[in-house]
Amino acid sequence: MEHNKQAGRITFVSHAPTAAIRAAAFPLDEPVEPAKLEALRSLGRKPARPNRIEAAPELRTRQTAAALGLDPTQSPELRDLDYGTWAGKSPEEVHAFDPGGLGQWLSDTSAAPHGGESIDSLVIRVEHWLTAHRHTGHTLAITHPAVIRATILLTLQAPAQSFWRIDIPPASITDLRWNGHAWTLRSTGGPLAFSS
Repeated sequence: MEHNKQAGRITFVSHAPTAAIRAAAFPLDEPVEPAKLEALRSLGRKPARPNRIEAAPELRTRQTAAALGLDPTQSPELRDLDYGTWAGKSPEEVHAFDPGGLGQWLSDTSAAPHGGESIDSLVIRVEHWLTAHRHTGHTLAITHPAVIRATILLTLQAPAQSFWRIDIPPASITDLRWNGHAWTLRSTGGPLAFSS
C-alpha cells in the first residue's frame, strides 16, 4: 500500500499547562509550567510508531513534545488562534477596555475585534490541515485547545458557535479516524496516555 493511501488517524495532544491557562488569560507564547514538564517526562510513554509527528510552532507545544521525548516537524497550520491585541490579558482586562468587542467575539464566530483571527478563520485553516491528513497513516499532533476544538467542530459537522461548548484540558488526548468518507471522533479529553 502506498504511503499516501494509508487510512488516516490523528492523535492530538493538547499542550501542557501554562501560567496563562491557570489565570484563564488569552495566551502569549509562554512556556509550560516547570512542574508540569517534569510530570510529562515521568510518564515514560510514547505513541506506538506514528507515521509522522507534527507540532504547532509555539514554545509551549515544542516543550510539551520535548518532555514526551518527541522530535516533531513544526506545522504552522497547527498554531494557536491569534488573539491579536488581547494576547496576555485576562477576559476581565479585555472587558474593562473593550466590553463590546469581547461580547461580539463570543457571539459572532466571524468577528475578530482583537485584530487577530476569527473562529471561522481558524476552522478554515484547520480544515485544510485535516484534508491533507486523510490518507497519511497515523499522525501525532501536539497543538492547542482551540485547534482541537475546531477539529471536533469539523468532525461532528457542528455549528461554529459550538466552539465555546467544547472543553479540551491541557495535556489531554483527542483521537480521530478517517473511515474513507469522513473523520470520526473516537475519543477526546482523555488523560495523556498513548495506546496502540
